[in-house]
Amino acid sequence: MTHAVTVHPLVSPWGRFGLYSFFIDAPEPAVVDTGIASSPAEGMAPALEAIGRRIEDVRWILLTHGHIDHVGGAHALWELTGRRAQVVIHEADAPMLRSRRAHVDEYLAGRGRYLGGPEGAARVTAAAQAVISGEMEPSLLVKGGETLSLGGGVTVSVHSLPGHTPGSVAYVVDGRRSVFVGDAVQVHGAANGFPGYTDPVAYRAALEYLRDEIRPRHLYLGHPYRRADGTPYGVELDAVQAQEAIAESLAVERRVTAAACGCLRAGLQESDSPYSPFARAAEELGYRGDPTLEPSPFFTSMHGYREHLDQNS
Repeated sequence: MTHAVTVHPLVSPWGRFGLYSFFIDAPEPAVVDTGIASSPAEGMAPALEAIGRRIEDVRWILLTHGHIDHVGGAHALWELTGRRAQVVIHEADAPMLRSRRAHVDEYLAGRGRYLGGPEGAARVTAAAQAVISGEMEPSLLVKGGETLSLGGGVTVSVHSLPGHTPGSVAYVVDGRRSVFVGDAVQVHGAANGFPGYTDPVAYRAALEYLRDEIRPRHLYLGHPYRRADGTPYGVELDAVQAQEAIAESLAVERRVTAAACGCLRAGLQESDSPYSPFARAAEELGYRGDPTLEPSPFFTSMHGYREHLDQNS
């Protein structure tokens, strides 16, 4: 008989935001995503204690992608397990776990090209030093297609969902269709009000795969992504909400694609606009958020369209 599995959200403070991880209560317990350096001790440990579980018993650390607010606490959590937990990440995002500098390089290669000045790289460098608990080598690199055993007949399958980052993945508790996607389903974005992805074509394909092949019964998001009216979904969605969030993510991506491609075809123009050189796209989409606030999803996505056009021209 397969062990019954319960999922518990674990919320850790980070300024005015909460960072979300998830505890899979299996014979070999797993934590999906790790917040930042302080999250394991300040958020996860007391939350687990409150449900009668111990952080030192965690045996799997499953990372959905390599962004700082998802891998920053990995080393600290691994230490709290007595270095017994296996740390899992897709091979394409593994550099973000191995090196703080990789986060700076990602910034400079993408959104940093539009935010201007050396202070941006300095801020990312400082953030990486402050909120990444340690550089480390993962225990297990995945590509998608793997099955992980959490004991008691509980298995988790790994599915590649590139787009938000090259190495974004979903972890699916087999037999339950409980799906942990990190930031692979963006809807209208989170606090910045804009969806962020480095590869728009891969992002759309990943959403379609999630809709058509995985078909989540329970969908767990990395942040409380927002509907068109600005209200958040929360991070635990049932089957109907999951279908709605994926459909809305696809609809938003279509609108962003049309605006971005129109802007690129017209030719990028530098201006005093904070959205320069993509002011035309921002205007068409009615986007009025602050594009400079990290993680600057507006510029991340616009740069993704620019890269795709350059590669296919």
